[in-house]
Order: sequence, then C-alpha cells, then structure tokens
Amino acid sequence: MSRKVLFVVSEAAPLAKTGGLADVAGALPKALKPLGVETRLLMPAYPGLAEQLTGATVLWSGALHGEAARILGGKAKGLDLLLLDAPGLFARQGGIYAGPDGRDWPDNALRFAALGKAAAEIGFGALSDGWRPEVVHAHDWQGALALAYLDFDGRPRPATAISIHNIAFQGIFDREILPRIGLPEARFTPDDLEYYGRLSFLKAGIVHADAVMTVSPAYARELTTPEFGMGMEGLIRSREADLFGILNGVDLEEWNPETDPRLPEPYSLRKLKGKAAATRALCAELGLEQETGGPLFVVVSRLTWQKGFDLLLGAMPRLLGRGGRLALLGSGESELERAFRDLAERHPGRVAVRIGYDEDLSHRLFGGGEAVLAPSRFEPCGLTQLYGLRYGTLPVVARTGGLSDTVIDANDAALRAGAATGFTHDPNSMEALSLAIGRACDLYARPELWTQTVRRAMGHPVGWTDSAPIYAAHYARLAQGGLRGG
Repeated sequence: MSRKVLFVVSEAAPLAKTGGLADVAGALPKALKPLGVETRLLMPAYPGLAEQLTGATVLWSGALHGEAARILGGKAKGLDLLLLDAPGLFARQGGIYAGPDGRDWPDNALRFAALGKAAAEIGFGALSDGWRPEVVHAHDWQGALALAYLDFDGRPRPATAISIHNIAFQGIFDREILPRIGLPEARFTPDDLEYYGRLSFLKAGIVHADAVMTVSPAYARELTTPEFGMGMEGLIRSREADLFGILNGVDLEEWNPETDPRLPEPYSLRKLKGKAAATRALCAELGLEQETGGPLFVVVSRLTWQKGFDLLLGAMPRLLGRGGRLALLGSGESELERAFRDLAERHPGRVAVRIGYDEDLSHRLFGGGEAVLAPSRFEPCGLTQLYGLRYGTLPVVARTGGLSDTVIDANDAALRAGAATGFTHDPNSMEALSLAIGRACDLYARPELWTQTVRRAMGHPVGWTDSAPIYAAHYARLAQGGLRGG
C-alpha cells in the first residue's frame, strides 16, 4: 500500500544547499519511491526555483501571517516539489538563512513559521489536487513549527515526525513573536513552547511530534546526555520511547567514481587505476607537490568549532612532518578561514586552501584525495566520511555520532580480520587526531595493505538500501493510526 508523506525542509540538493540536510532531503525521497512511499517536498521558493519546475500548478493561494503566498506544485531534479512562493519572505538576494552581510535575516522566525503553517494547511488537505499526506515529516527547526500548528488547530490531523539533523541549531526567538506567528500565549510553558524564557521552534517540534528521529543510532543515544543534548537532553529522554536513530545514506548515482564526469577517468574497487590519475590531476589543479611520501589529506566542510578544525591546525606539524599534503575546501568562522589561508601561504606545494563551496571541486577532492579528515567534536551523522568511503578516500574521523557508526578503525585486530575502513580517534583532542594522522601515514607506507583497505572502504554500504526501508516501516506504523485529534 502506497503511503503519502510530506517532507518539510528549508533546503534540498541540488536546488538549494548549505549542508548535509539538503543532501538527505534530495536523496531520501528517491530511495523511498520504490518502497511505495510517495513523498512530496515542501520548501521555500527561493529565487530561481519556481522557474525550474516542470508542470507547475498553483495548488493553494492565500496569506500566511499577513504575507501573500502561493503553493506551486511540480517536478524538478527528480523531486516531487511543493514550493512556498511568498515573495515578501523568500524573494531576496543572499543566503537561505542570512543576508549578504552574513548575518541571519531578522525575520527568520516569520519566514520559517510561514513554512510550518503552509505545511499544516497541506496536512489538513488544502491542496486543490486533493493530495493529503498521511505523515508530515519536518526536518530541523526550520520545519518544526508545522507540528505545533497541526496540534493546536483542533481539526483531525495526519501523523507527524521530526528529524533532528543537528540539535545545536534550535530556532530560538523572543517570545514577542508569538502573536505575529499565531501561536497561543497559553502554550508558552516549560512543558510546551517555552525554552529558557524564549521560543524554540525545534523544541515545539519535538514536543508535538508523534515520532522523533535523528540521523544515526549513536547520535540518538548521545542526545540523551548533557554533553551532546545542548540543553534539550531532558526533553529527548522524555521522548525515548518514540526516539529512533536512522543512519543517513548518500545518493549512489550522484556519488559514483565509476560514472562521475568530474573525474579525469573512472575507477572502481576492482579497477583503481583512475584513482591515482585523479590524485595527480587534483595536485596539478591545486599546485600541490605530486610525491611527498605521505597521503593527500582532504577536507570538505564547514569551518567551525563543532567540526574540530582548530584541532587540525594543531595537528598539522604531524601531518606535514610525515610527508602528508592538505587540500581544503570550506568556509565558516573567519578566524579559521584566516588561519588556513595563512597555513597555505607558509607551506606552498604542501597545503592548498579554497574558501567557499564548489560542488564540482568537492567531487574532485573526494576522487583525488587519499584520506579525508573529519575531526568533529560532535557529528549527528556526517556525509563526508560516506563520500570518502564511496571514493576510496580513507576517513580519519572522531569517534562520535554517525562517524563512529560508519567507520571501522584500522587497528591491528581489524586489519588482521580484513574489516578496517578508516581511522578513528577520541573527539576533542588534538593529540588523538595527530596520532590518527600518524597511523594513516604508517598504513600508507605499506602500499599493499593500504590498497586492501581502500577496496574494503569502497565496498562498504553507504547508500539508502538499509535505511530507507526503516523509514518506510515507521511511516507505515504512523499512518496506520489514521487521523489524530479532532
């Protein structure tokens, strides 16, 4: 039996992307389709998106919190889309969440409350084509308020779920916004909307969801602890009976070294010759030395404290001293951007840094890199280590969240058993990261064993084959309960 599910998201690759949420939102619906799950994605109509729709139809029009809005239905990039066309909120130049000056849009509360309200209307059957979801699945704080609107309305509603992709981002705003976005003051209490004197969109979603999901089993466990719960660990513990950690996957068609047009030649775990060609081409492109006696380490990431790249700066003497090179693509905190630029200036030919994001270059980095670094202090799932496994670029990762769920450390026992796929280390430790980098260099000095590990990494499952059926089963369970409330 087909199930109808509405995804409520702020971004989806390749249409709009700032991070891993977009990759998941763009890939998971495709993996669910063969399993009988009919997924529509509701997301804002950022500039240029409506023009990408084929078969565009106006399915709803009205006002959301005083702003004129329409919902456009159609298809784009293999996705069944519902675009919230609200020019006063989303037709602006800049980023998804921030303006050209890098500061958050001052009306983000209104913008994503409108997204939630639109999702609730769809949940109540407002679309003119008659499509009504059995499950509304909100993702992160930007979609979370949909679940509160569905609960507060009083009409029969569909089942609901929320996915926490990163609990560090909680959508916190002043309580004065409540009447502007149509939330009842009476629900501004510690066991509902109130969060340390302010409103948290994410908390509202967690409180009102029928199921709470996150993006790896380890992260689900970590969220119940003060170290990782970011102040919401008590709330998460109260929802443990409805808490599910489901590992992310990657789009195996988009990320495939056998067919990737961005690489100089294809390669696979059986025919690795193209991997070396990609490394040579990447070094030439970035001005790096071709042979230094150590692996080419790559980074494709936001440059933030969470991601642990201040620790990498401290570990660079070990990396360079062992003959390693570093190629980095990312942006984030200005201090880290400046520090890595300075590092590249001091070590020409050994360190190359590109500040910003370039999707094509990211593919070339995974194809040409020999090891990928992810020294995160915490990591809900992480996708870079999955791309690294897929492309035979051995992950060097902190032992936390989804990183620990997906990478098997190349310790002596794992190497003897033929199970190792990368290198893990204790999080939040520069010395532990430095030692892991040294172990990677040690293995690199044993080419036959390194190649065996590369092949094993490339054979590790990183798609949605295991996880998509778990989502489908949860949707079926939720939908079987029929409409709630009323």
